[in-house]
Amino acid sequence: MREEIKKLFPELNEIRSAELREKVVSVWEESITRGGWEPAELLDIPFTLLAGDIDMRFIEHVRSCVQMCLAVERVLNGIWGDRVPISHDTLVAGALLADVGKPLEYAKKDGQIVKGHAGDMLRHPFSGVGLCYKHELPDEVMHIVATHSKEGDHVQRTIESIIFHHADFIDFDIAKAVGK
Repeated sequence: MREEIKKLFPELNEIRSAELREKVVSVWEESITRGGWEPAELLDIPFTLLAGDIDMRFIEHVRSCVQMCLAVERVLNGIWGDRVPISHDTLVAGALLADVGKPLEYAKKDGQIVKGHAGDMLRHPFSGVGLCYKHELPDEVMHIVATHSKEGDHVQRTIESIIFHHADFIDFDIAKAVGK
């Protein structure tokens, strides 16, 4: 399964630390397994259940956000340099893991993808942080997972979390526009 996960997320190679990269893969492996999915099934899961029937998939969303984060990092580094310190590995790992709780939140029912019981009990930022904590991800990465959505609106986000939050909502707002 680990090789399949690496194929789903080629952006894993952007993480410079081999140890962090392997932890990210381990978190995804547990999420997929606990959620009752096969890695290839993630390619068919909708990006969101909140925008109607749209042709935007979950894995595409994760990859889109990582790539937007990398582009923003390049721009900020090019303009501001060290005045805006960005931890590259934290940003990429957090972007890859922000939605790792969704395979637990979603369920298969009568050939459809729906919010399951676990999703009724915990939104994906909470279950994602739990998985990350179990696999000993750095606090800075867990912060991105925890604060990327509305759950982070009442805390001070780190620079990396701010970047991811906006990348995430670019995709989400576009999905809502496409779904109209």
